[in-house]
Amino acid sequence: MSGTPAPGDALPAAQRSERAPLLDPLDRNAELLFGLFMCLTFTGTLSAATAGHQEVRTMMLAAIGCNTAWGMVDGVMYVLRTLVTRGRTLHLAREVRAETDPARERAIVAAELSPLFRRAIGAEGVERVRAEIVALDAVPARPSLEWQDVRSALLIFALVFLSTFPVVLPFVLFEDVVRAKRISALVAIALLFVCGYTWGRHAGLRAVPVGIAMVILGVAIEAAIIALGG
Repeated sequence: MSGTPAPGDALPAAQRSERAPLLDPLDRNAELLFGLFMCLTFTGTLSAATAGHQEVRTMMLAAIGCNTAWGMVDGVMYVLRTLVTRGRTLHLAREVRAETDPARERAIVAAELSPLFRRAIGAEGVERVRAEIVALDAVPARPSLEWQDVRSALLIFALVFLSTFPVVLPFVLFEDVVRAKRISALVAIALLFVCGYTWGRHAGLRAVPVGIAMVILGVAIEAAIIALGG
């Protein structure tokens, strides 16, 4: 979900001085929004005029089952993506160490950095990264997972799964389907705003307008999903 890590990120934990949080705000909100949209696909298509207890129960079971399955899929994909990213980083580190020309080694390192990072660290920073890679005692033959990766995958599952309940809970608390749908929609709008607000703060933007924009965008996306038979 994030950009390509520096070569040291794929090395053993003992060689890393800092540990990143399980998921950054962008990833956490993305998973929450994904689960929310999936759930709204079911609640949004429920007919308030004709739905009875059986239809509401079927909708709730379908929403919970869907988000359970997709939470598991997202968690597994996170693990696979982590392994592939680390494998790519280890491969680049081995490429650098296999070169005998320092200029070529610097070119390999620089090619993996975004233009902004290259400008920020300059030639001196690229050289420092190159020197650190060359000075390593060894590079692991294959990428490995750590407990923190498993925890991140479990958090992804939890975010997608738990995002179901704020939206479906009104259908448990209120027998009137019309009232339940309205309260469910208000809860969904509030969650969309909070996600947008958090993203706005994370990006250094005006949080309230970003929150409002997320509500508008979320409603439009959900309308399109439902219209397309999602």
